[in-house]
Amino acid sequence: MTQQLSAKEPTAEQIAEQQIYKQMGVSDSEYELICGFLGRKPNYTEIGVFSVMWSEHCAYKNSKPLLRRFPVTGERVLMGPGEGAGIVDIGDNQAVVFKIESHNHPSAVEPYQGAATGVGGIIRDIFSMGARPVAILNSLRFGKLESERVKYLFEHVVSGIAGYGNCIGIPTVGGEVVFDDSYDGNPLVNAMCVGLIDHDKIQRGVAKGVGNPVFYVGPPTGRDGIHGATFASEELTEESEAKRTAVQVGDPFMEKLVMESCLELIDSGIVLGIQDMGAAGLTCSSAEMASKAGNGLELYLDQVPQREEGMTPYEMMLSESQERMLFVVEPQHEAQAKEIFDRWGVICAKVGKVTDDGRLKLFHLGEIVGDMPVTALVDECPIYNKPSEVPAYYNDQANVDTLRYEEMTDLGGALDKVLGSPSLASKAWVYEQYDYMVRTSTAVRPGSDAGVVTIRGTRKALAMTTDCNGRFVYLDPEVGGRIAVSEAARNIVCSGGEPLAITDNLNFGSPEKPDIFWQMEKTVNGMAEACRVLDTPVIGGNVSLYNENAKGAIYPTPVVGMVGLVHDVDHITTQGFKQEGDVILLLGETKAELGGSEFQAVVHGVTEGRPPELDLETEKKLLGAVLTAIQKGLVSSAHDLSEGGLAAALAESCISGSLGAKVAIETQLRPDVALFSESQSRILLSASADKAEELEQFIASQGVPVSVIGQVAGKSLEIEINRASALNKPVEGLKQVWEEAIPCLMK
Repeated sequence: MTQQLSAKEPTAEQIAEQQIYKQMGVSDSEYELICGFLGRKPNYTEIGVFSVMWSEHCAYKNSKPLLRRFPVTGERVLMGPGEGAGIVDIGDNQAVVFKIESHNHPSAVEPYQGAATGVGGIIRDIFSMGARPVAILNSLRFGKLESERVKYLFEHVVSGIAGYGNCIGIPTVGGEVVFDDSYDGNPLVNAMCVGLIDHDKIQRGVAKGVGNPVFYVGPPTGRDGIHGATFASEELTEESEAKRTAVQVGDPFMEKLVMESCLELIDSGIVLGIQDMGAAGLTCSSAEMASKAGNGLELYLDQVPQREEGMTPYEMMLSESQERMLFVVEPQHEAQAKEIFDRWGVICAKVGKVTDDGRLKLFHLGEIVGDMPVTALVDECPIYNKPSEVPAYYNDQANVDTLRYEEMTDLGGALDKVLGSPSLASKAWVYEQYDYMVRTSTAVRPGSDAGVVTIRGTRKALAMTTDCNGRFVYLDPEVGGRIAVSEAARNIVCSGGEPLAITDNLNFGSPEKPDIFWQMEKTVNGMAEACRVLDTPVIGGNVSLYNENAKGAIYPTPVVGMVGLVHDVDHITTQGFKQEGDVILLLGETKAELGGSEFQAVVHGVTEGRPPELDLETEKKLLGAVLTAIQKGLVSSAHDLSEGGLAAALAESCISGSLGAKVAIETQLRPDVALFSESQSRILLSASADKAEELEQFIASQGVPVSVIGQVAGKSLEIEINRASALNKPVEGLKQVWEEAIPCLMK
């Protein structure tokens, strides 16, 4: 939209007559509602404030009816959705705090700053709860790497994540990167942060205590990021490049100072409420803090630190300049608070006070320039139940025979193609740019099933992952939603952790389109069901809609961020085979399921049919059996079977352990199907020879299908199917294909 960068703003009458509010994403009916709440026509600042608070990014007006379907409570849940981040108890008066957020649209037009400020924002969500951030993860989606534009976006997004996370001193320990035409022109950049907190340090974003002062912390406010929340709530177009002002500029060194000073302030015990200025900046933080306390707030905009001359109230309220916080203390603690920030060299300015009138009032140059009911801003945004319609493609895919292609007999060549697919290939090119060892608590580095961070002073650790297969969700949103949650849980268990809860980032196209809203509905239903069965409640997250490009919507991509508790560091498990002679076991049942598989995409060049089936009770049995076996000390390595199926899982375990394997399988399936099917609820285990029989018997006793398929041996991956050689590849050759795929494309 055209932004007013001077004091010559349109009048309330001009806003109405020229329908200027539409440029801000406000509909005619919403404008009439706003007039009703105010009892008059809004001025330019007020309509700006309402427009961001009523955007999808802040109000969830199109998705709230669906989000209510998620289970959000549980025995361990200390704080669910509604605050900066969710919190889960991990015992001993400790808790884990985590959240995932998107910065998709900003990253599409300004990839470095878009990704960097996405990381900065999610870190603030964590320490605003009083927690110390201990790890960062990310989930990234791009178009095909053959495109120069995609290479540019990929390179600069990764640089932005690395530049911010490395400077602030928080390890980036895990994540995922996927490349598919579906995301061409509309990359997904989802950032997750995990923190630790003691129960008595938990904070909330509330403006408590009538008359208490409100303080602004952080660098001065500039004109960057104005209308960022609105920008994130509309489709990207050719004009989006002109909206670079809606992309914030980050300063990780300042964020480090703000984080440390805020954590010291919280440790002092004087804070009544604290919240970061994220989407919609000063507007959202002030309105939400007042709303949660049932109070009002007055802001004196002359006192807001300003980086540029002549800033208007509209610009100050809507700016999304980074590294800023808002907090409330009692008057007698003002001097103590200021002393903390002075010592850290961070600006701390009194910019307002808590009131009892339930209104957000804005003062500037001695005049009142905004007067709005807090409940209207935060709680009264209209909620839409959009029409839903089954897409034609979904019905068309029902009868597709995914086995109609000629059988692939060169299984070694097929494995090379699958391992060399950028989505499956080594992501070392990415994570070697990240400092994943800072703070020296990283127990499992990026590249295994989940990242693992130890908890100092205890024998516990946290396992964490981000997961989603957008192809599966596209082909069947409900099943794909179940798979996203289940795969995350599998990754946690394979690392020795007990799954605790999830945070999700629901990335979809435009909810205005009935077929997209149907995808959203079905996906949420599937995820919610999986969360209930697997006892992993949803404790927070983010919705990112309007992700579209010239070809249409992206694949529906509900990224699941999951954290698990490793009860003892001795239980930490990785995917690499450990020693010659170890026995390899396959858990679960392999079926003829190639729909949406990596094999189908890279060998046959299509994504079609239906995704693999998933029975949640079967999944629950599998997870329970494997976690118990790990805790019993019976397991040497564990790796979930996901993209690439059994062949890829075996290859990855060989590569990670620098060891070969001799495998023999008896099956009724076609050999290419047996090796590359992506049937769910399957895990590859290895165990020392003296424990293998006990492990096999235990798994079988839990009602989980299990078979011994070979042993760790030699320097090649050798696979026999029905007593005939199917594949024999040196591990070093597989490693070369896997490691060089992305670097070769990035040259």
